[in-house]
Amino acid sequence: MMLSRVKLKKRAQEAWEFLSPCKVCPRKCGVNRKRKKPRHFGFCRVGVKTLISSYHPHFGEEKVLVGRGGSGTIFFSSCNLWCVYCQNYEISQLRLGKEIEVEDLAQIMIFLQNLGCHNINLVSPTVWVPQILKALVIASQKGLKVPLVYNTGGYDSVETLKLLEGVIDIYMPDIKYSDSEVALRYSCVSNYWEVVQKAVREMYRQTGDLEIKDGIAQRGLLIRHLVLPEGLAGTKKVMKFVASLSKNSYVNIMGQYYPFYKAKQFKELNRKITQREFSEALEIAKKEGLHRFA
Repeated sequence: MMLSRVKLKKRAQEAWEFLSPCKVCPRKCGVNRKRKKPRHFGFCRVGVKTLISSYHPHFGEEKVLVGRGGSGTIFFSSCNLWCVYCQNYEISQLRLGKEIEVEDLAQIMIFLQNLGCHNINLVSPTVWVPQILKALVIASQKGLKVPLVYNTGGYDSVETLKLLEGVIDIYMPDIKYSDSEVALRYSCVSNYWEVVQKAVREMYRQTGDLEIKDGIAQRGLLIRHLVLPEGLAGTKKVMKFVASLSKNSYVNIMGQYYPFYKAKQFKELNRKITQREFSEALEIAKKEGLHRFA
């Protein structure tokens, strides 16, 4: 983190005001999340207390995040996307987890740092930005120094992201689709492509291309793109956009799609991708001039 504690505290206070009426994410549901029992929940169906599923050193992330000590992942419950193929739907959509205070979240960050993790990896942080910033005020006072990773589905508000400038070291967004009609069908969001482009541009403006030292990511943008069957992710358009940011963009083109959760209800999603589909996606990226792959 580059921000002073005074500035960090101010950002946390600003973000806290986003909770009522809620405008933390692009849905801007407008509910009062500060109520102990909100009368009307927004899309994410969570209030003011932080809800987490688990935390631990993770060795299944990108190599540049893992190193020897692992990535210190904190899995937040709830999500502002409802992907029909989500492999973590119990966490993202059923919201299984434990409510904790921001002081507890700060202590978890310190705990993971003390274990030797190379970073603090905030998984599905979008709806929890105010709570994360409050926790960071405390954690910074306790000596938190490792890079912070913002691991998101990409449906983020630029207004909220601006509060994270100088706070987040590594942005790791998914770019799931390049067609918002497809996003509506499979992730219950009507303007995904329009929003994700603005969000990722802001992330890149803040941190630039991924910087790696001794094999470990220090700062910058790391983009994930999951290849879907039948070209549904719109890979060509996605890679064209990524290359427009920078030919040096660091990209993880993922081939591990599997029809989890409700995906079997959709014929076109009810299979794994083929090796040919994955190879074609990688070739598309290379034709756009991209050359840094996870």
